[in-house]
Amino acid sequence: MIQSHEANFAGEEAKAVRVPLSALQGQSYDVLVIGGGANGASTAQHLAADGYKVLLVEKGDFASGSSSRSSRLLGNGMHYLAGGHSPWDFILKPRRFLSGCRMARFALSSRAQMVKTVPELLEKVKFCFPIYKDSIYKPWQFDAGMNLLRLLGTGGVDLGYERITPDEAKRRPLLKWLRDSDKIASVATFDHFQFRWPERIVVDAALGAEKLGATIRNYTEAVALKQVGDQLWNVVLQDRFDNTRTDINARIVMNMAGIWIDQVNSRGPSKVSRKITGTKGIHIAFRLPPECRGASVTWQNRHNEHMYVLPWYDYHYVGPTEVPYEGNLDDIHPTESEIAWVIDEVRHMLPEIPLKREDVLYAWAGVRPWTSGPNAPKGLRIRKLHDLGAEGMPGVMALTGGPLMSHRSAGADASAAVARVLKPSGEARPIDYTSNRFKDDGVSPALVNSEPRISVAEIRHAAAHEHAATLTDLLFRRVPAGWTEQMGLQVARTAAEAVSDILGWDEARVAAEIDGFRKHVQHLHLRGE
Repeated sequence: MIQSHEANFAGEEAKAVRVPLSALQGQSYDVLVIGGGANGASTAQHLAADGYKVLLVEKGDFASGSSSRSSRLLGNGMHYLAGGHSPWDFILKPRRFLSGCRMARFALSSRAQMVKTVPELLEKVKFCFPIYKDSIYKPWQFDAGMNLLRLLGTGGVDLGYERITPDEAKRRPLLKWLRDSDKIASVATFDHFQFRWPERIVVDAALGAEKLGATIRNYTEAVALKQVGDQLWNVVLQDRFDNTRTDINARIVMNMAGIWIDQVNSRGPSKVSRKITGTKGIHIAFRLPPECRGASVTWQNRHNEHMYVLPWYDYHYVGPTEVPYEGNLDDIHPTESEIAWVIDEVRHMLPEIPLKREDVLYAWAGVRPWTSGPNAPKGLRIRKLHDLGAEGMPGVMALTGGPLMSHRSAGADASAAVARVLKPSGEARPIDYTSNRFKDDGVSPALVNSEPRISVAEIRHAAAHEHAATLTDLLFRRVPAGWTEQMGLQVARTAAEAVSDILGWDEARVAAEIDGFRKHVQHLHLRGE
């Protein structure tokens, strides 16, 4: 039976109406931003703040792609200073060193800004990296790397760096289970931050763009781009639900579609060279003994790539993999062989943890949109804004290699690039980075009563005001129920019924949304009932 909550939450809309795509027919914009992930949402927000008339479209839901499937780390940039398979790579390849410093500076700046503006969406984690006596990296090189990060500028957020002895490591959770403890020279420890809820970061940026005057629309795909004048583009948009189409005009097109960037470029009038090299990363969540709550460890796996065991509420997750991906971009999910590989790496590094397949609570997978480059089978770890004018698409730009952690600087840089070729049609206004998450007064009944607590009022607010179209949108990207241990399965019906009056769902639609949510969790996260 569908229950009405109207009497308890007065002032909410009786029904959140999705504006028909036809309402955009023939509209003209300064800038069309394609892609509602971290970089696209941030670009729209910064453009709107700078006075541009902006339309942001996303073919799925905001934050439903790579932005929601990462390691959830707001790093300090240290990994950009890792030269590769030898610590001397940077001496032999100075351009790579300069590029690494640039990316590390982005990371440090983003780290400081996020810590200062949305601390409630972050969690500090003490990273612990064992340095083995036969490692290619030595303790002094960690010291040098941290000193370089300080010179690049921490923005007032301390790195929390120190090294501890092997004996001290043997007394700490997780570290005491490291393999070959007699071969450890030192353990480097430093502060990282986790995004407790990456999707909220992206949704906040999209909503922030809307507050500044941008038009935002999810489940809207750019299916054709045609140049109709000197730096004027006609773009055909299609609604992913009812397949209706309309077309709009834009002076500038910003292709921020992440791993789909090459697909979007192919819909234009010219053949554009490949911009994206994707690598697939998976993570698995599992439970460790209570003494390990909050503890972490990171290491280089047997492919000389970083892996982490990181805390997540009262359990942990481990990953990622780093494998070139050429598969279906619309169906990225972990496989059993990938899970087995991660388990094997954990058991190799932490042999006293008897991790087995049945211990896995759930898994997730994403593909990183790295910048394509010659002799780089796993892509280049650099952020690059491509001007496609030289390839027959003047007025179109595409951003590659931009991680979640530096999305704000990516948006600011993209807006600055637009300003060099187009003046805004409106007045500039300041950006407010405050999170839009509903502030629960504690009166509303709980939807989820464990950590993180989620109220019924919160999910109803999201349904009414935050462009959610499905139950999956709500539970994964408007409230964080999807990332709890049960992945929201235990509250799916309660949530669907709680928003049914707002979204106009009858009993059949409620049942369909619950079924769709369960299939999403089972397929993309390998989580059963």
